[in-house]
Amino acid sequence: MRPETAQELLQLNAQFYQIFAEDFSATRQRLQPGVMSVVEALPPSANVLDLGCGNGELAAVLESRGHQGSYLGLDISQELLQIAGSRDIPFAEFKQADITTPDWSKDLPAEGFEYIFCFAAMHHIPGADLRDVLVSQIRKLAAPQGRFIHSHWQLTNSVKLRSRVQPWDKIGLQESDVDPGDYLMDWRRGGAGLRYVHQFDNPELRTLAAKHHFKIIGLFTSDGETGNLGLYHIWEPAN
Repeated sequence: MRPETAQELLQLNAQFYQIFAEDFSATRQRLQPGVMSVVEALPPSANVLDLGCGNGELAAVLESRGHQGSYLGLDISQELLQIAGSRDIPFAEFKQADITTPDWSKDLPAEGFEYIFCFAAMHHIPGADLRDVLVSQIRKLAAPQGRFIHSHWQLTNSVKLRSRVQPWDKIGLQESDVDPGDYLMDWRRGGAGLRYVHQFDNPELRTLAAKHHFKIIGLFTSDGETGNLGLYHIWEPAN
């Protein structure tokens, strides 16, 4: 993918979350079953970095479970962060950050995070180059025995979501401009919107893990009516 196309798709998503923040948040009032299974196994004292934290629902669930560790949530949407901050969770800190930039992690703690989450967020990052930038920084932020746990939509497993795939010419692009597994999805709550999504598969994620010196220690599918709308991976830094 050309860098100009990647930037166009990033801008598309940034505008979406600016315009539809409240409507999007209204659809995210509970955690997906796969995320809940991760939360239920989380040590209460763990220090957590949550990439693409959105409206802060994960932090709220941690609070309800008596979490005693630290929590830092990052998101590009100031509008969603305002919703997250209004929850007034004592241990949680929310900051605006663009995780597609080379220096988003420069001011974060150098000692490493025990748990780094990226639920339903990395699939909004277009192009292999930008994903490499992200995962290389995550590798530096992970504690030696830390966990990087992330999920990715498997939208083609859903008849409903497949029906919401739109042609690329709606935003002036062609199929040849994007990568295999890239989709343009519509949004219908509170108005008409469009988002970019990339559907990862296991071979692609295995390649990404190996390239950035992670080892995959677990994976599973969950979510949706059929239990396979989300692909979850659990990575650990390789020695």
